[in-house]
Amino acid sequence: MSAGIPLDDDDRAGWLILLGEELQRTLKSGARPILTCSALKKRYRDALRHAVPDLGFVFLELSPEEAERRVLARPGHFMPASLIESQFAALEPPHGEPLTLPLDATLPVDKLAIEVDQWLKPCGEPLLARTA
Repeated sequence: MSAGIPLDDDDRAGWLILLGEELQRTLKSGARPILTCSALKKRYRDALRHAVPDLGFVFLELSPEEAERRVLARPGHFMPASLIESQFAALEPPHGEPLTLPLDATLPVDKLAIEVDQWLKPCGEPLLARTA
């Protein structure tokens, strides 16, 4: 990505396996992991759900314009703004998927935290992965 080349499904396959294994290790240790990643496609989220069946996702919804504004505000970031279009082209929003909370990513972080906290309590506190 730092070279301006978008990742494809093959590039992400090993990464998703490693993330699933890390979630499993963390759970076995008795800790409660929170994972932040860009699980853009349903099959990526399903791979993580396969590793941890009761995995919950917070989907931070953002417009391409706001994503570009944020990326441009991070000089030296590994992902150039030129890849934003490919990220949104690959995105399969998780609307209607189980244990998924879509939120407006332009809300203040403290408001997002409250929303997630309120969502976790009635859901029996599933394991949480935050996606963007």
